[in-house]
Amino acid sequence: MTTPAPSFAGDVILQPSFAPRPGTSRVLFDFDGTLSLVRQGWPDVMVPMFVEMLPPLEGESEEDRRRMAFEDIMHLNGKQTIYQMIQLAERIKERGGHPHDPLWYKHEYLNRLDERISHRLDGLKHGTIRPDDLLVHGARELLENLTRRGLTLYLASGTDEPFVRREAELLDVARYFGPHIYGAQDDYKTFSKKMVIERILRENDIHGAELLSFGDGYVEIQNTKEVGGLAVAVASDEADNGSGRMDAWKLERLTGVGADVVIPDYRDEAPLLELILGS
Repeated sequence: MTTPAPSFAGDVILQPSFAPRPGTSRVLFDFDGTLSLVRQGWPDVMVPMFVEMLPPLEGESEEDRRRMAFEDIMHLNGKQTIYQMIQLAERIKERGGHPHDPLWYKHEYLNRLDERISHRLDGLKHGTIRPDDLLVHGARELLENLTRRGLTLYLASGTDEPFVRREAELLDVARYFGPHIYGAQDDYKTFSKKMVIERILRENDIHGAELLSFGDGYVEIQNTKEVGGLAVAVASDEADNGSGRMDAWKLERLTGVGADVVIPDYRDEAPLLELILGS
C-alpha cells in the first residue's frame, strides 16, 4: 500500500512483510543508483553495445534485440558487470556467433562508459560539480542520520572495487563506511553481495534480523531477504534526481523479489528511520 501518512512528504510503500526492526545494528548499501549518480545512464551505454554485438536472427528487428538486451541486463543488475558480459557472450554463441571472452566485452563497455561519465569525474575533482549533486536526493542526510545513531555501514557494489572507492571518495561518502567498502574483483568468483552479507553476519556474530539494506537492484534485496534482514528498495528516478517519482521498472522488479519498503529517494529518511528503528 502507498502510505501518504502525515509524517511522509512523499510516497513510501510498505509491504505486508514490513515490521519495525529496533534491533538493527548493521546497514548495507548498494552504490550506483542507490547512493551514487556518477554512472547514471549506464544502460544507455550497455544496451546499444549489446544490440551492436548480437547477431540478428531472421525476421528480428533491432527493437526486438534492444528489448531482449535490456531484459538480460536489468535481470542481472546489482551483480558484477562481468555477469552481464557472460550473458552477452552466451547470447552471441546461441545465435551462431563466435564471442570474445566476457572480459573483452567488459573492458569495451567500461571504455565506452568512461567516455560518458568522464566530465562528471572531472567536475568532482576540480570542484565544478558539488558531490551532493551526484548523490541520490537526501542520501547524505540519511548517511549522517545512521552514523549519529551509531550504526555500522557497509557498501557493496557490482562495479569494480577501485572505481567504487575512487567515486565514493570524490562524492565524500567513503568516510561513512571506513574499511567496509567492497566491489567487484578481477577474479569475479571471490566477490558477491551474498558473500559480503555472510561476512557481516559471521564477523559480527549477529543474526540476519539485525541487517538493514538499501538497494536499487534485485540482488541486494533478494540476498538480504534470504538471511531475514529488512530490505528497502530505492526505485530511484536517476534521470530526474529529486523528482520524487519512482522508476516503474525498478518498482515492479524490486517488489517482486520481496522488498519490505519501496521509496523513490531519501526525502523521508528521518521518519522512515524512526519507523524502522522504533525511535
